[in-house]
Amino acid sequence: MLSEKDFISSQYASIDSAHFRWSAPSNIALVKYWGKKEHQIPANPSISFTLNHCKTITELSVKRKESKDTFSFDLLFEGQPKEDFKPKIQKFLERIETYCPFLKEYHLTINTQNTFPHSSGIASSASGMAALAMNFMSLEKTLNPSLSDKYFNQKASFLARLGSGSACRSIKGEVVIWGNHQETNNSSDLFGVEFTSIHENFKNYQDTILLVDKGEKQVSSTVGHDLMHNHPYAAQRFAQAHENLSKMKAILSSGNLDKFIEVVESEALTLHAMMMTSMPYFILMKPNTLEIINRIWKFRKETKTPVCFTLDAGANVHVLYPQNTTEKVLEFIKNELVAYCQNGQYICDQIGTGAKSI
Repeated sequence: MLSEKDFISSQYASIDSAHFRWSAPSNIALVKYWGKKEHQIPANPSISFTLNHCKTITELSVKRKESKDTFSFDLLFEGQPKEDFKPKIQKFLERIETYCPFLKEYHLTINTQNTFPHSSGIASSASGMAALAMNFMSLEKTLNPSLSDKYFNQKASFLARLGSGSACRSIKGEVVIWGNHQETNNSSDLFGVEFTSIHENFKNYQDTILLVDKGEKQVSSTVGHDLMHNHPYAAQRFAQAHENLSKMKAILSSGNLDKFIEVVESEALTLHAMMMTSMPYFILMKPNTLEIINRIWKFRKETKTPVCFTLDAGANVHVLYPQNTTEKVLEFIKNELVAYCQNGQYICDQIGTGAKSI
């Protein structure tokens, strides 16, 4: 089992300059991670679908500099300087310094963009930190060509986690498990591991994201996770997540769509229940979120179509369904659900395979 020490770079060469470009997708958790310990360690394991179209594309240019005392970087978002993003990148660099000490030897120019609309209500921290971590690993591989592909991906996931917890699930795989889980070999709190035993029913699974509220998050992820400390139901929730992860693995392997719906929707509502029962407490769903959920339930009951919803810590709704029901579900979405989206906006996505070098 790998430990943090295994990811410390001790052997690397030096170069004058280099340029890399990676894309990394967002992901949507089926079993939710909510609550964390120090150093971005999850309080419970989670499992997620990696998305395909909702991704961040990040270019990294490095140029050797004289001083190695501090980090030096420029940050561009869609080609324009983005000063308000810089503190988060600075904090990320400080967190990973032990594992990537070579970064201080270079001036970094980071140019990033999202394929989904900015402030669309879709979390970009997972895709953004994953894309940046892949670029940093490309630099490390240039400095130390002996790195194996397996180590490259594991360390990229490890680094991404230190930027944003769920980012570790955006590196590799259609389905990724993150967090120690007794029934999952090689599972780790330090990085995500690919889950490969996926039934045909879940191949090319669809995710249409209904943008109910595109405003700034009511509660930041960090604050939300912290609310699990001393939460009256935290212990039960963490135990439930372990049980549901075991169930979800069996479901994804067997292709049982009915059980998939049960666990995914229960997990989504449990996440919001934890927020509503924390202190202070929050209601992150909007009236239109509830309207959409009720209409999905009604449609599923009347048509027997295996469509379900999940939620992140916000008001937007992810509508999940098998590829062979796409035409029917999209017609339903356009006819009944789009009216509850802000400016009628929604994004069609599906399962993807992770980060890619461009």
